[in-house]
Amino acid sequence: MADLFDARAKAAKKSPLADRMRPQNLAEFVGQEHLVGPDKILMGFMERKELVSMIFWGPPGVGKTTLALIVAGTIGAHFVSFSAVLSGVKDIRAVIEEAKQQLKYYGKRTILFVDEIHRFNKAQQDAFLHHVEDGTITLIGATTENPSFEINAPLLSRCKVLVLEQLSTDNIKTIITNTLSNKERGLGNLKITIDDDAFNFIADLSHGEARVALNTLESALMLTSPDKGDKRKVTLKIAQEAMQRKALLYDKGGDEHYNVISAFIKSMRGSDPDAAVYWLARMLEAGEDPLFIARRMVIFASEDIGNADPSALQVAMAVKDAFHFVGMPEGWIPLSQGVTYLASAPKSNASYKAYLSALQDVKEKGALGVPLHIRNAPTPLMKDLGYGKGYKYPHNHGGHIEQSYLPEELQGKEYYKPTENGFDKEIKKRLAYYKAKRKQAK
Repeated sequence: MADLFDARAKAAKKSPLADRMRPQNLAEFVGQEHLVGPDKILMGFMERKELVSMIFWGPPGVGKTTLALIVAGTIGAHFVSFSAVLSGVKDIRAVIEEAKQQLKYYGKRTILFVDEIHRFNKAQQDAFLHHVEDGTITLIGATTENPSFEINAPLLSRCKVLVLEQLSTDNIKTIITNTLSNKERGLGNLKITIDDDAFNFIADLSHGEARVALNTLESALMLTSPDKGDKRKVTLKIAQEAMQRKALLYDKGGDEHYNVISAFIKSMRGSDPDAAVYWLARMLEAGEDPLFIARRMVIFASEDIGNADPSALQVAMAVKDAFHFVGMPEGWIPLSQGVTYLASAPKSNASYKAYLSALQDVKEKGALGVPLHIRNAPTPLMKDLGYGKGYKYPHNHGGHIEQSYLPEELQGKEYYKPTENGFDKEIKKRLAYYKAKRKQAK
């Protein structure tokens, strides 16, 4: 028996680093605080040792399988892993029968974990639908695809969909650090040092996938040679070779970060989609956070395009949502579409300048009084004081009526001055029409 355990221990040590470092409990688990943090849904299930069937939906390498194993271990359930690709209806029936035996003889519930559940065909889903409903098995499915599109409605309606988020760069750094210090399953017994630039390179270029980071670290170690003191050093050059990627000059906290994002914004502002998409590629290849880029695009759509093309803001927001939905590695596709659209759109900073001009008056003149006729009058006393008196409801006058809305000290001020570009030109015509109507009324 001892030989058997020794053999298993030796086999475990030879397994890939990413598999050895798979978290065995929540204390070791990194990320997904919105699910496993205090008072969060999954933590609540585990604390009560109760569970409902669930679908874990999220990008690769974020801990879907690991979390299912931890949940099963915490609850004390019988765990069965099932392949949607390799198994058929006959295998499902065998699992159902085993689940019944576990419950009958050992009082153990069965958690059936189905990886890539979106690959289940209708016959497979129908085969265990009833057993999910009556509690014979508790289903935990994992998928990188939208469950709404890939899983049959009857099965989906019996499951709680939990969205797992892409791991942050800081999450990846924590995982690498834990691996380097773990003496039981990690690399803590080896004399390893890793240069800061190599450490950051692996964390950044893993794009939120813990498996990629650990596989790269393991490959990097294979490329090192121990010195006389059995010390190993992972340099940037070794990390690049291990990942088969080159580190671009791009310090996310330094000058080059600001230089490249500046070039990106100015290329879009200058209506050069070719330059803009080049700088986009530079940032993504260097490991920039794609959502940082998306946020800059949203700001740009309002600041530099504005009402010259009102749909630009919708496009930028759609790009942000699309990236959230798709993630990397395909997330560059909607980003590129959005960048080329914004760069090609007509430009206007009129709404941006309007606010700055109004802000200047606010700072210089302070809190000027609201004209009485446009004040709110919710009480009789306020009405007696003249609040709201003389206000003309525009909809009763064809949608526009001669009336002043600015404080008396700012009468005649024009903050918003549309350009001749794009839809701005149409807005300019409208405002000129309203201005002419006011003059006519006077």
